[in-house]
Amino acid sequence: MSDLRDPAPADVPARRRRIHPAWWAAGATFLALLGAAGFRSTPGVMVEPLHAEFGWSIGAISFALSVNLALFGLTAPFAAALMERFGVRRVVSGALVMVAIGSGLTVFMTSVWQLVLLWGVVVGLGTGSMAMALVATVVGRWFVTRRGLVSGILTAATATGQLIFLPLIAAIVTTDGWRPAALTVSAGALVVVPVVLLMLRDRPSDAGVLPYGGTAEDVVPAALERSSTAPARSGVAAMAVTALGTAVRVRTFWLLVGGFFICGATTAGLVQSHFVPAAHDHGMPATTAAGLLAVVGIFDLVGTVASGWLTDRYDPRVLLAVYYGLRAVSLALLPPLFGSDINASMFAFVIFYGLDWVATVPPTLALCRAAFGPSAPMVFGWIFASHQLGAAFAALVAGLVRDALGSYDAAWFGGAVLCVVAAVLSIAIRRSPAPAPASAPV
Repeated sequence: MSDLRDPAPADVPARRRRIHPAWWAAGATFLALLGAAGFRSTPGVMVEPLHAEFGWSIGAISFALSVNLALFGLTAPFAAALMERFGVRRVVSGALVMVAIGSGLTVFMTSVWQLVLLWGVVVGLGTGSMAMALVATVVGRWFVTRRGLVSGILTAATATGQLIFLPLIAAIVTTDGWRPAALTVSAGALVVVPVVLLMLRDRPSDAGVLPYGGTAEDVVPAALERSSTAPARSGVAAMAVTALGTAVRVRTFWLLVGGFFICGATTAGLVQSHFVPAAHDHGMPATTAAGLLAVVGIFDLVGTVASGWLTDRYDPRVLLAVYYGLRAVSLALLPPLFGSDINASMFAFVIFYGLDWVATVPPTLALCRAAFGPSAPMVFGWIFASHQLGAAFAALVAGLVRDALGSYDAAWFGGAVLCVVAAVLSIAIRRSPAPAPASAPV
């Protein structure tokens, strides 16, 4: 517990020491991401009920899902700029309200375009306004030491949200239908709003402290930069585009974009969106398949936190190459494992794949920070956009493959091949890239 306390000189009495506010900020961020993850974890469970009730094709439903995933990513770089312009607390609480509204209004929809609007656009924009841009911003502002570990813990909020919500949502869908499930997710997002308003400050200076593990020297450069770039703060879109303009001239950016595109395609796009309907094709009940994805969430929590710890100690490029390589093996072995019941081999896949689910985030964020310095949150927003574009691509293509071939097998094997490509891209990143000129404050 001593590692969490506010660092203080040796002559300061122990009774005056307290938990550093950075950890409260991290806790509020974790809960915000947890609330957003509630809806992020439900689409795979709702595909079959929507198909059965409305007669919409799997491809049409997958299109709405792909819009959600694409906007979830494309919003991220602009969300980082919004957090700089209006404050983290306002943006996050507003995003949670959007998730609640988008999820709640789906109970009234009767046409597929309404699904695209609510499930795709509104919820996509809401969840995208938090996501990994929030992680990058909070970690970059509040922590100097323990950055890898904290980024792993915050990233794991998605897994924890999946763990909490997915079995619950699947059970509600099975017993009461998909509408009560959508309302449950809406309520879950709203519950987190007061916590964010009370606990999440925009910067350490708002709480009268230095960043965790930092000194005054870690604060002064950002303060000077804020004063020198004040006119640019009024243009949120301009800030995000300027960060992109700087990033596209750096080789590391494109290698990270390529790898993260594949990461999104082989996690949120393929497995999270289509594992439940694929298992249903083989006679497995939706609640059982959802339970397996929840177990993925348990081991993802462990794997992502461990990845953050490893990122503080080992070469992030090597970690990424190993993670993508292991993911390729797991996806290639998946198709024969499906059946009407859970077998030992399927459970082994769930454990193995779960440990690797989003373990890629801490090393990717570390490489982004090393290459882009103070501009890293907005640049990482663009990199994360590629992650979600990959997810949107895979969600749509996998649905079309299922409609055309009657099976998801080709999608699983294709994902394995893509992971091998991602491993090669990761190891090709230069070991110590020089930080790019800062285009925006942290």
